[in-house]
Amino acid sequence: MRKVLFVTTISGFLPQFEKNDVKLLREMGCEIHYASNFRNPVYTFDEKELKSQGIILHHIDIAKSPVKIRENFVAIRQLRTVIEENDIDIIHCHNPMGGVAGRVASGTGKRRAYVIYTAHGFHFYKGAPLFNWLLFYPVERFLARFTNQLVTINKEDYIRAKGFRLRPGGNIVQIHGVGVNPERFCPDGRAAGSMRKSLGIPRDAFHIVTAAELNPNKNQKVVIEAIARLGKKDIYYSICGKGNNEKELRRLVSERHLEQQVRFWGYRTDMEEVLRSADCFAFPSRREGLGVAAIEALLCGVPLIAADNRGTREYAINNINSVVCRPDSVEDFQEAIYFLYQDAGARGRMADACRASAGKFTINETGKTMKEVYKKALDSL
Repeated sequence: MRKVLFVTTISGFLPQFEKNDVKLLREMGCEIHYASNFRNPVYTFDEKELKSQGIILHHIDIAKSPVKIRENFVAIRQLRTVIEENDIDIIHCHNPMGGVAGRVASGTGKRRAYVIYTAHGFHFYKGAPLFNWLLFYPVERFLARFTNQLVTINKEDYIRAKGFRLRPGGNIVQIHGVGVNPERFCPDGRAAGSMRKSLGIPRDAFHIVTAAELNPNKNQKVVIEAIARLGKKDIYYSICGKGNNEKELRRLVSERHLEQQVRFWGYRTDMEEVLRSADCFAFPSRREGLGVAAIEALLCGVPLIAADNRGTREYAINNINSVVCRPDSVEDFQEAIYFLYQDAGARGRMADACRASAGKFTINETGKTMKEVYKKALDSL
C-alpha cells in the first residue's frame, strides 16, 4: 500500500478543502497521513473524526509566517522524521509554508518522496507589491527543483509556473480549485426564510453575505464602509469567518453605527443554508488565488459583488453573474450594492446565470484532473 502525506500550515485545511482528494487516494488504495500544526486550526475540525477515518496525524510546529524561521526549521526536521519513519511515498503540499517545508524536507532528507505542490495562489502576481516578488518569487522558483507536479488554480499562475524548472519528468497542471459539491451547494428557496429568522434578518431586508478569514487582505471593511455611505437601514451584512482582524472590523462597525445591520457569525459549518438566505455575496478580497467561497455562492444561485483580481477573473463575469469592483473603491462597492438592492429583476437574471457559470469548479470536474495527477505519481513509483 502506497503512503501519501498531506502537508498544510493550517490544520483544518484538509477536512475543509481536501476531502475529495483524500477520497480519490483511498479509492486508489493509498494510506493517508496528515502533517500540520494542530494548534493552528482556523477552520473548525475534529481530530478524532479524522482518526476514525483512518487518517494518521502528525503534529509539526510549522508557522504560517515565513519570518518565523526557527519554528519552520523545526517543522522541516519533524517532516523529515515523519517521511523516513513512515516510508512516505508521495507528499502533497498546500499553503505557502506547507509547500516550503514539505519540499525542503523531501529534497534534503534520506527518503526522496514524490512531491506534488498545489499553489493556492502565488503571492507574486501582476500588480503585487515589489516585496512579494523579491521574497516569494525566487523561493518558489528555487523550490520547483524539488517538485514533481505543480498544481495551479488560476490561469495567471499556470502561465508563470511554466517558466519554472521542476524535477526531471515534472509537469505543471491547472485545476479549477479544490472542487465544490454541487449537491450540497445548490439553490433551495424553502430554506431561506428559516435561516433569515435564525440570523435575525428581516424577511424583506436586503441581505449581503461574506465568508472568509477576517484579515486585511479579505477586505471586509470596504463593504462596511459602502453600507455606511448608503444609509439604508434595510441592508444587512452577515460576516462569516474568524481571524485576527475581527476587533478592528467590530470597531469600524461601531464607529459607523451599524451594529444592528452588520453581524459577525464566526466560522459556520452550514454555509449552504446561510448562502440561500442571501440576496448577494460580497467577495472584496484584494488578492485571491481562486476563491472557493464565491464559487459556493454561485452554485447556490447567489450573485456576486466581487473585487477584480486574478482569482475572481476565473468566474466573475460583470453584469452576468457578478458586479465587479476595484478592490479598494468604496464608491464601486456602494454603487454595486445599490444596483442589486434596488433592482430585483437584475438579481433574478444574474441568479439564473450563476450556477451554470460555476459548473467547471465542481468536484466532478476537478476530480478528473486530480485523478490524473495522482495516477501519474503512483505510476512513477
